[in-house]
Amino acid sequence: MSIADALLNRIDSTQNPSVVGLDPRLSSLPEAVRREAISLYGNSREGAAFAIERFCRIVVDQVADIVPAVKPQVAFFEQYGAEGFRAFERTIAYAKSKGLIVIDDSKRGDIGTTAEAYAAGHIGEVELFEGKTSILGADWITVNPFLGDDGIKPFLGSVDRGIFVLVKTSNPTSGQFQNLTTEGTPLYLKVAEAVNSLAGSRRGTRGYSSVGAVVGATYPKEAEQARKAMPHSIILVPGYGKQGGTAESLSPFFNPDGYGAIVNSSRGIIFAYEENKPSDAEKWPTKIREAAIRMRDEIVAALRAASKLPKGW
Repeated sequence: MSIADALLNRIDSTQNPSVVGLDPRLSSLPEAVRREAISLYGNSREGAAFAIERFCRIVVDQVADIVPAVKPQVAFFEQYGAEGFRAFERTIAYAKSKGLIVIDDSKRGDIGTTAEAYAAGHIGEVELFEGKTSILGADWITVNPFLGDDGIKPFLGSVDRGIFVLVKTSNPTSGQFQNLTTEGTPLYLKVAEAVNSLAGSRRGTRGYSSVGAVVGATYPKEAEQARKAMPHSIILVPGYGKQGGTAESLSPFFNPDGYGAIVNSSRGIIFAYEENKPSDAEKWPTKIREAAIRMRDEIVAALRAASKLPKGW
């Protein structure tokens, strides 16, 4: 089974095309998690790493039966050094043990043997003195295409792993370079065309490819063009919720069959409890679950209104 088929099957089993981003920020963690970490490790990076891993495990427990995938962002882990990266590794393993598809949001971009090493460590296998072993074992990874095909193809070594290539990102200044016109076409569409050329030979039985793209929810007009340019790619859609993307703006990201996109929310889900009254502090895991359900219901309702709900849902 291709990884694209596996993701679509998870989307069907949950009837939910959304993903929860794991962006654990120490200052926003619940006080109970912070106190536990300090009691065990004091004011140290070991304690910080323990806290963010513990927090992510609780988030995973709350959403594993609701969403098809989670997207841990490596920066929030590796800023704490070796302890943080080990927490990243264990968080991925824990999410996979719960049946979730894992999108490694590392935005790697390099060439040659360096890119091959990134690919081996994140989504493949690394060499040992004898044989090979998996380190992170994520299912998908985000990839920066700025270096051209030399920075993308090394990540395509395994048919059971996928990549999401940055095409049109959700940040306000993305157009500074991505919207520049080259040969009469915006650069982001040039990247979309390159993604499509790589996607064709890696399609699964359900018609979608393991070569996907990142297109921000904050740019629905650009998404409509990108969707047409990449009919067989799954689009990872960041920017939903806190960054301004809404359910009503998501229709252009999806194909007429109701598939082709998976929508991410990070802060709006994992820190949903921050908007609660202090008396509700002990209920913070439940607030995360409620936020994930609310996002699912909003997206499904919007797809139904746009006549893009998958058959059988």
